[in-house]
Amino acid sequence: MKTKSNISSIKKHRFSFFANQLVNKRTLYFTLYTFNFKSVLLCGLFLFSINIIDGQSLNDLVNKALDNNPEIKKFELQYRIASEKVNEVNTLPNTEFGVGYFVSEPETRTGAQRFKVSAKQMLPWFGNITARENYASALADAKYEDIVIAKRKLIASVSQSYYTLYANTAKQDVLTENIKLLETYEILALTSVEVGKASAVDVLRLQMRQNEMQQLFGVLSQQFLAEQTNFNMLLNRDKAINVNVINELNLPSEDFEITTENLALHPELLKYDKLYYSVEQSELLNQKESSPMIGFGLDYINVENRPNMNFSDNGKDIIMPTVSVSIPIFNKTYKSQTKQNELQQKEVLAQKQYRLNTLETLLDKAINDRISSRISHKTQAKNLRQAKNAEDILIKSYETGTIDFNDVLDIQELQLKFQMNQIESVKTYYVQTTIINYLTQQ
Repeated sequence: MKTKSNISSIKKHRFSFFANQLVNKRTLYFTLYTFNFKSVLLCGLFLFSINIIDGQSLNDLVNKALDNNPEIKKFELQYRIASEKVNEVNTLPNTEFGVGYFVSEPETRTGAQRFKVSAKQMLPWFGNITARENYASALADAKYEDIVIAKRKLIASVSQSYYTLYANTAKQDVLTENIKLLETYEILALTSVEVGKASAVDVLRLQMRQNEMQQLFGVLSQQFLAEQTNFNMLLNRDKAINVNVINELNLPSEDFEITTENLALHPELLKYDKLYYSVEQSELLNQKESSPMIGFGLDYINVENRPNMNFSDNGKDIIMPTVSVSIPIFNKTYKSQTKQNELQQKEVLAQKQYRLNTLETLLDKAINDRISSRISHKTQAKNLRQAKNAEDILIKSYETGTIDFNDVLDIQELQLKFQMNQIESVKTYYVQTTIINYLTQQ
């Protein structure tokens, strides 16, 4: 049997160990990171440049994604194809060649006609080719905005996935610390059972709580692997590559200024402006194509010598220059195209207004959600301080020889909830920031 002095010595040792664990647990707070904005390629989208502790720079990862992502390459190839069409339309209609043989040779004064060779080139009306080039260029410019939009979306997706991985890792760290803390509580409970101040049920409750945390830890680990696969696919690399995220991240002391006027210059809206312009160019081209076409040609007719006759033009071949005009007398096609262009312009304007309304709604929601995340973060910090005070009371109770392990579990559960919510609020803040950047940064 242990003596009373031995038990007292064990208590002091357990309390010292318990206090150290609490101190270690308290060091899990997030430190503040400075950040600055960096312009990223053609998008003009700004990202946070975060100081890294044993983690990979988000900016570097974003640049890798922009270089390797197949969707970006797809839009770049589509733009190159559209640009090449400018060369396609910068050409004249095909030159026509014809050869004819007279089966029944017509007799003329100078001789019988044997065969005929002709060539003809139609020329579009003045400015027609330029109109075609302008229309093709307008379509290519609209296609270019797809690249800008895709890059912006990719930056936002990579950033959001990165912050999701960070939140998952931070939650796993919190669970690890809480599991260690419960192990300390379990040691205290076993000691209390030995001296008759706690029951075996308290020990079992602590063990069951540890089991729940182990389960949650396992679930988070699997979620991390799934999100890691998503992240690696955005970078177009092997899904099994480990992603090392930052260890600590906190909210900035104040939010950066949001310029909502920039929303009108968003690439998704600029694309509609360029589509509208392409329809204008289409109508100009339609007007040019409704004009006449002029053709120039040359006919050569071979004439055979008349036998037994001698005069100056005997057997003289025929060369005949020709001029032709193609007039669209029945021009319902062009009138219909004009009406279609008018309707298409109205459609583009309606689509732009609808998209503008949608983007304004997304921006307003992101701003409000970011404000809410800051409020939540402050509330969780306050709750954690109060939970710490409750812990201090439990420690003092232990010093007097009494401790209610039901209260211990309640306080520990609350602390875990507050810590998880605090991490989630940090994640939400930065995810909403990426949305705001996507919508407003130039």
